[in-house]
Amino acid sequence: MRNTPFWWILISFMVLLDIYFFQALKVVTGSASGKTRTIIYVTYWVLSITAIIVLIILPYLNFDKQAKFARTTIFAFVAGLFFAKLIASLFFLIDDIRRAVQWIGGKLFPSKSDGNELQSEETISRSVFLSWTGMIVGGGLFGTLIYGFGNKYRYQIKRVKLSYANLPSSFKGLKIVHISDIHSGSFTNKEAVMKGIEKIMKEKPDLILFTGDLVNNTSDEMEEYMDVFNKLNAPLGVYSTLGNHDYGDYASWETPEEKDANLKKMLDIHSTLGWRLLMNEHVVLERGAEQIALLGIENWSAKARFPKYGKMKDAYSGAENFPFKILMSHDPSHWKGEVLEKYPDIDLTLSGHTHGMQFGVEIPGFKWSPVQYVYKEWAGLYEKQPIDNKGQGQKLYVNRGFGFIGYPGRVGILPEITVIELS
Repeated sequence: MRNTPFWWILISFMVLLDIYFFQALKVVTGSASGKTRTIIYVTYWVLSITAIIVLIILPYLNFDKQAKFARTTIFAFVAGLFFAKLIASLFFLIDDIRRAVQWIGGKLFPSKSDGNELQSEETISRSVFLSWTGMIVGGGLFGTLIYGFGNKYRYQIKRVKLSYANLPSSFKGLKIVHISDIHSGSFTNKEAVMKGIEKIMKEKPDLILFTGDLVNNTSDEMEEYMDVFNKLNAPLGVYSTLGNHDYGDYASWETPEEKDANLKKMLDIHSTLGWRLLMNEHVVLERGAEQIALLGIENWSAKARFPKYGKMKDAYSGAENFPFKILMSHDPSHWKGEVLEKYPDIDLTLSGHTHGMQFGVEIPGFKWSPVQYVYKEWAGLYEKQPIDNKGQGQKLYVNRGFGFIGYPGRVGILPEITVIELS
């Protein structure tokens, strides 16, 4: 990204944003003493200029090779300041638009009153109010993001009971642990991750399913955590699929062969962990004298910016006659994009990918995240009933992610271990 037009456009935008924000800062501090204003202004510009300098030199620092903690801290500082100022500036913009309209109206329809009266007490109070509102909202957002740092290893267990009339009796009571989006390249606390694995094993699952994104960019990110995730085991096995981050598509490679070698290493990692990686194929799970099918495909997304490596036709072939079918597919958009339309006998689809954007609100009866404007199915359980409302509906469960990427924290949307019990 070094010296690209986008990089310099971003920096220029941040400079303009800093100047714009500062004008509002002067409004809200207008009644403060000269000494107080000086302290506030100096602090503001030190932080802002530091963030801009970091952005300017970032492409020259071999950022990917820096310590993970340093990377995440720098990113959080710069991104946190940027988004806090951006959100706050929306309130300032409302006031500026209001004043512009008022000024234009005054020019087009002059009143008999003195022009000096345009700046009425009401106008001033409104400006101060909106400026303070923007400051509070922006500061609240920044504080919330800082608070979220402490939540990135706060694993929550979500228990889901699913009932199916067509589930073979031997599989009644089957306990499945579903995890997704480990993103090992983001971890900085091995002990905390191990506690998450211990939580999983305390559930004594019959089956463990992982739906992709083991790493951020390259397979070697897993090296430090092999002895953590190899602790996962279950009587019916541990099965996995690939996510969009697992192919090395977001890393720079000198040759295609180098990228191919990275993918081969990724496949070997799953094998070394003792996980059965499903690459557009299915396996038969047996319990008692009965069987069900478990399908797993490579990444398949209905969103143009994500790849369609998955071949559902290959995974489904030979599974037609099994009474119950579970599909592992990383991207939840696959459910509506292909599964519902072409494979109505897929009973349960398990996905991840969205992370719930690691930011949102979840309270009983209500959940919200910005990611819902991109993914309609973004966290939790979804069901599609048959047109005639008879028989079993197809279900999708979207895991909120075990790890994190980008923002090194979680606000409102905690890392998830899903425990599914079939009946």
